[in-house]
Amino acid sequence: MSEPGHNAVRDAILKLTAECGVGKTISAEQAARAVSEENFQRVLKDVRAEAVRLAKAGTITIYRKGKPVDPDTFKGVYRLGLPQG
Repeated sequence: MSEPGHNAVRDAILKLTAECGVGKTISAEQAARAVSEENFQRVLKDVRAEAVRLAKAGTITIYRKGKPVDPDTFKGVYRLGLPQG
């Protein structure tokens, strides 16, 4: 089976964040499972890379402990959501 492209990852992130709306967030695992339930762990690094791209473009925001973080420097567990405002 081929690895899912980042378009699938991007689409999953955009769809899930739009569905939950402003003020709510999704986990990276939710986005990865939306792309591949069986291989979601392999997709997690793609989710992170795509999340960083989308955050730099201003499309989504990366949150850690409920606060927006710098896409270049965040570490650890993170969540994804729509920009507030």
